[in-house]
Amino acid sequence: MDNIEKWSSMATITDYLDVSRETILQWINHRNMPAHKVGRLWKFKISEVDEWIRSGGAADKTSLEK
Repeated sequence: MDNIEKWSSMATITDYLDVSRETILQWINHRNMPAHKVGRLWKFKISEVDEWIRSGGAADKTSLEK
């Protein structure tokens, strides 16, 4: 069974999580959000992002969002 997950764009992830691009960039830089740079673009695997969230990666520690 070849069930290969597609890479998702920044726009897809911001929509999926209902957060801003700036929040995603802060999570990448400060909370080890799983993301991969392809050229100048950030790409994501939704399964990796879901696992990161479930493990507490996006938990509101000191509120990075203004």
